[in-house]
Amino acid sequence: MMKKNNFAVIMAGGVGSRFWPMSRENHPKQFLDVLGTGKTLIQMTYDRLKRLVPDDQIYVVTNEKYAQLVFDQTGISRDKILTEPMRKNTAPAIAYASHKIHAINPEANLIVAPSDHLILKEDAFITTIQTALEKSEEGNNLVTLGIKPTRPDTGYGYIQFESDKDIIVGEVRKVKQFTEKPNRELAEIFLKSGDYFWNSGIFIWKSKAIIEALQKFKPKLNQLFTSRGNDYNTSAEQDFINSAFLSCEDISIDFAVLENAKNVFVVLADLGWSDLGTWGSLYTHLNKDVEGNAIIGNQVYVFESSNNIVNLPDGKVALLQGLDGYIVVESNGILMVVKKDDEQKIKNYVAQIQKKNPGVS
Repeated sequence: MMKKNNFAVIMAGGVGSRFWPMSRENHPKQFLDVLGTGKTLIQMTYDRLKRLVPDDQIYVVTNEKYAQLVFDQTGISRDKILTEPMRKNTAPAIAYASHKIHAINPEANLIVAPSDHLILKEDAFITTIQTALEKSEEGNNLVTLGIKPTRPDTGYGYIQFESDKDIIVGEVRKVKQFTEKPNRELAEIFLKSGDYFWNSGIFIWKSKAIIEALQKFKPKLNQLFTSRGNDYNTSAEQDFINSAFLSCEDISIDFAVLENAKNVFVVLADLGWSDLGTWGSLYTHLNKDVEGNAIIGNQVYVFESSNNIVNLPDGKVALLQGLDGYIVVESNGILMVVKKDDEQKIKNYVAQIQKKNPGVS
């Protein structure tokens, strides 16, 4: 049965620069139908959370420039779209949403979820979140979902947990430490050890628990979002928030709280999960030909090529020969050809392009 104290916070302010050139400044990947399902990633996330939370208790935190896109794609009421005047990472966004919801319901249980992740096993997701909610209510614990790694990926954060017994999906374990985006050598060690899971970026906690943690570990940041005049849920809220964001630190919730807190637990999960943060992560979920090429586009012809991901507009005729392990993408007049093994460099490449050509977003 759906609990009246359950609230969801969808994080939808990112640009998804590693998914360039499809994901662009004016239309990030959470608003794209990257899988060809007929639904965008934020629509899939919203529908998933409606199974756990009443419709009117789902909030979206996004950059102010994406508020209309959120409304158009979800139909969520305007007062549930929380807008950031600038990007300051996840800790300020979570502080904002947590204080606002806490002012409405001091007993609120929060499910914080990114807007752009893929979850294939939705029934397992529901069961796992319910387990996490139960654990979060035991002594105000902070809970995250961990995903068993399948490769030494350097683009994910890793969670080490207590592993004095067999690892069983669905169990809750005490977190020992977080490691954010290790190098390749370290990621391979984590993979072999068996007691490291990927950090999914999905968090479950009571509003009062995360506010207490922010106050303990980042008191200056928390104080900026502590309303002194009951500004939340009034016409004064946006001005108050704009001022808070102008002054607050740019920091993730992992660095701000989770790496320091002692009451952090992880639910070991098997959700068919991917953060779809890179072209390589999308590649694993697409149909492939006998040579391992994943091709989107109805006029793409490949010869003597293997293990590539190709995404071109329908009607665009392309001939590819002799490529092995490449990403080939065209979107809105921009063509990108990059080795899959170097996809983590795309963000830096784009930044260099933008310095030379500010018109490229």
